[in-house]
Amino acid sequence: MSETDSPIHLQGQILLADPSLHDGIFDRSVILLADHSAENGAFGLILNHPTGHSVGDFLKEPAFDPLKHVAVHLGGPVSREHLTFSAFWWAEDNRLKWHVRIPAELAIKHSRKPGTLVRAFVGYSGWTAGQLEGEIRRNTWITTRPNTDLLGQSHDRELWAEILRSMSPYHRILAEAPEDPRSN
Repeated sequence: MSETDSPIHLQGQILLADPSLHDGIFDRSVILLADHSAENGAFGLILNHPTGHSVGDFLKEPAFDPLKHVAVHLGGPVSREHLTFSAFWWAEDNRLKWHVRIPAELAIKHSRKPGTLVRAFVGYSGWTAGQLEGEIRRNTWITTRPNTDLLGQSHDRELWAEILRSMSPYHRILAEAPEDPRSN
């Protein structure tokens, strides 16, 4: 098996959009890859694209009151007509854990647990079998493991640069480069 044929194991990793992806939804995106397999493809959520809305802007029923202040993020370009909930927390073994696409009742339970971050997402990011692996081999994405301060950071457009800066001197240069190098 050649290096290009060897399987890539990405579930639980963070995908950072390469600066060359400067157009569209993935521009400077930070994606938590929640599911990945060679046979089924991949599923992830963009963490750093807040919509400026909260759940209460969309769901007015009293049953959703405990979630009314939960921020809504754009999770990706697929199924943007659906609002879903996800919860993220650190396990005792320092591994990031999550439940994605959970019902509101479970999101409410998670929101009451200390150290758990609950978010609402419209849309998700998805790849067919082999698609993401090909994009990574073409250097479209930078992969890294989430560090333990991820849940405490602001999940806004600056998250991309913050994570890159912490990776290496080379990545720091990428993070601090102007969005359009021609304008420098």
